Amino acid sequence: MFGTRSRLLVVGAASLALASACTTPPPPGAPPPDLTEFHDQQVAFEPCGPFATTSTDEKLFANERLDCARVQVPLDYDDPDGARGEVALLRIPASGEKIGSLFVNPGGPGGSGMNFVATMASANPLWTDGLLGQRFDIIGFDPRGVGASSPQVDCFTDADNDDRAAGFDNALDPHGAASEEHAQEIMQRCAESAGGEDALTSIGTREVARDVDVLREVLGDEKLTFLGYSYGTELGGVYAEAFPEKVRALVLDGAVSPGQTPDEMTIGQAVAAQEGFGRLAEECAKAPDCPLGTDPALATERFQALTRPLVDQPAPTADGRGLGYNDAITAAATGMRAEALLPQLIDGLTELAEGRGDILLALRDQMTGRGPDGRYNGLMEDFLAIRCMDWPRRSPAEQTELNRRLREAAPFMDDGRPVEQSHHACEAWPKPPSRTGPWLAADVAGLPPTLTVSTTGDIATPYQAGVELADALGGGLLTVEGEQHGVSLVGSNACIDDTVLAYLVDLRTPPEGARCVL
Repeated sequence: MFGTRSRLLVVGAASLALASACTTPPPPGAPPPDLTEFHDQQVAFEPCGPFATTSTDEKLFANERLDCARVQVPLDYDDPDGARGEVALLRIPASGEKIGSLFVNPGGPGGSGMNFVATMASANPLWTDGLLGQRFDIIGFDPRGVGASSPQVDCFTDADNDDRAAGFDNALDPHGAASEEHAQEIMQRCAESAGGEDALTSIGTREVARDVDVLREVLGDEKLTFLGYSYGTELGGVYAEAFPEKVRALVLDGAVSPGQTPDEMTIGQAVAAQEGFGRLAEECAKAPDCPLGTDPALATERFQALTRPLVDQPAPTADGRGLGYNDAITAAATGMRAEALLPQLIDGLTELAEGRGDILLALRDQMTGRGPDGRYNGLMEDFLAIRCMDWPRRSPAEQTELNRRLREAAPFMDDGRPVEQSHHACEAWPKPPSRTGPWLAADVAGLPPTLTVSTTGDIATPYQAGVELADALGGGLLTVEGEQHGVSLVGSNACIDDTVLAYLVDLRTPPEGARCVL
């Protein structure tokens, strides 16, 4: 078990801690690696059952409409003759006249594309018999480090991830460690699970983008058609900058800002979270029994009064785990990610005011990838491993100062304790980050039209980030008025889905100023 702050991610995949840096180019004049052997692989699709890594996947992957395969990739693209990894992928075969493959990344980093696409296959007819499913083989892949792909990262036991005492002072920044020794222990456990330090440091966005290009070649697509949510917008942008001539269409929903540093992005998301809390307080205050009170101006204080006691005394839950402070903060962040979840969050706060934490604990589990059987899906470790190779590393002073600034930006998440010195969880990573500076050039040349979708009330990836990404890519922008993180092709809005489908199928971008309302 770890002590205080050992939990690596309090707010998970498509949530609040997203930012990065620029792809490191090869040396001038260096020839590209010869990847012919990888491009010429013959893919053997088979039933998906053996690819399941969680109890949830076991049920989803039993769908006979799905098939799965593995594709080999170089562990190190600078040494393609060396060790290899495998990318696992899941396919919904096109049910009509096929245009090609649609590659999907659900966010994170660390989200399972296989799980996401299998979920959509069972829940949304658009992905099977509708226009999307008719015209594309829909491909959900697990990036290296994630799910059924290898190398895999599994730094912590399920008991570690359940430990309510093992958390951070805030739920916005997952990159804190209690000490230099703790950071070293984190790295060692992650490296052992991945198969060594070289395997661990091969897990990063630059390598995943190159894996996507191998998948494109292997599946026979001349150009890439890609749908990315949240962190998936960054992955799509990194691919576009590296392979602009290989892009057919990019839909990027819930954008990561291309020009901000990781610290700027994290603070910006904290500000957006506090704004989202304000909207929650206003909605809740319409009812006389609102657990945050009927005066939104006092809601932060009411929330703190409900949650701060959990630091020392978790609220009881039916399963015996209890609801700790970080659990409650994670639950609040989860509930504010979609307007449809607000009633559940308010019910959870009402229950907490009555002395129990079951509803909020269920929201926390949803965000952190805990299944009904108590098994975690690895999202937390995957997030850490990818970002340790993507982001600059903070000094202890920088990490501690960021924690202080986050409390100022999102006071509803302030637990009332002094800000203690913290270390960066990536401090002991055995290789430097693979990227420096802004993660995307100010202007990406040679791209066809792209489509960015940005929602005005998104607390995880603020609206302005989408404006900036669309501008950097020189592409179209669809503004969505509402409060939700990830809105494209999820069945929530015909205006959004029709606009996105027109682009994916016919490559028609919306007119300037296009808007939809949730």
